[in-house]
Amino acid sequence: MKIALVGAGAFGEKHLDGLRNIEGVEIASVISRSAEQAADVAARYGAPHSGTDLAEALALPEVDVVILCTPTQMHAGQAIACMDAGKHVQVEIPLADSWQDAQAVEAKARETVLVCMVGHTRRFNPSHQWVKKRIESGEFHIQAMDVETFFFRRKNMNAKGQPRSWTDHLLWHHSAHSIDIFQYMTGSKVITANVLQGPRHPNLGIAMDMSIQLKTEAGQILTLALSFNNDGPLGTFFRYIGDTGTYIARYDDLVTGHEEPIDVSQVDVSMNGIELQDREFIAAIREGRAPNSSVSNVLDCYRVIGELAASLEAQDGWS
Repeated sequence: MKIALVGAGAFGEKHLDGLRNIEGVEIASVISRSAEQAADVAARYGAPHSGTDLAEALALPEVDVVILCTPTQMHAGQAIACMDAGKHVQVEIPLADSWQDAQAVEAKARETVLVCMVGHTRRFNPSHQWVKKRIESGEFHIQAMDVETFFFRRKNMNAKGQPRSWTDHLLWHHSAHSIDIFQYMTGSKVITANVLQGPRHPNLGIAMDMSIQLKTEAGQILTLALSFNNDGPLGTFFRYIGDTGTYIARYDDLVTGHEEPIDVSQVDVSMNGIELQDREFIAAIREGRAPNSSVSNVLDCYRVIGELAASLEAQDGWS
């Protein structure tokens, strides 16, 4: 299976590292904003083609699959272009930056019957998989979730500390991880959604702090705090509060509410959530089925975010 990787930044390389461990996969093309960067990454990962335009990769007959790690505002349009070209596509989180665009991608996936998957990595992290298995076995039922997504990003930098050409967003990007995993784990639809945001950064133009509250049909609640102002431990920390215990997930690590480590090394074939995500994508294509975190499976997350965005716009003219 020959893959085109579009967006050779920090996250794109994480996908390339994961794909190296999947049998029967080759990187056919690397596309990036900079021709020099694309060529360098292509050389390091053995891709015979590199360039700066998605259309170049889509025109390659040998390319079966595209993975999009491009700026958020490009995701929906590029995902649709990939499917129009007959390519299966995985688009990194978030699927889109509007509810209308998210719906358009899902409609195109239904029309083309191609695999369209969204990179909701938390579904694949071994820590979250361990909790999900306990829920499915009936050993654990979620009553509430408290989540903190904390970064220190007062300049427009990526995960490698390099300048970004676009601006990240707490609502459309970072909250999507938590809103999706909340509905996925509870198995219940969000029916109430509240949001508040702090002041906008004078240069970045985005709110740097945000607070979100959700409630499901079954009554579970999510309290989500997000910040780009946090000068301390960075990342997203999930606290699952249930009827038989409390669990705290920090990426691929899991502890009890008393900080007792839980061994999740045997949950799946790897401890790398991105690799596991890519394995599911490739397996779904090979098996002719919908993947976990298909566009249809995650669509309701973007309905909720769309409602929150509309609420913020009504509150203070945010758009």
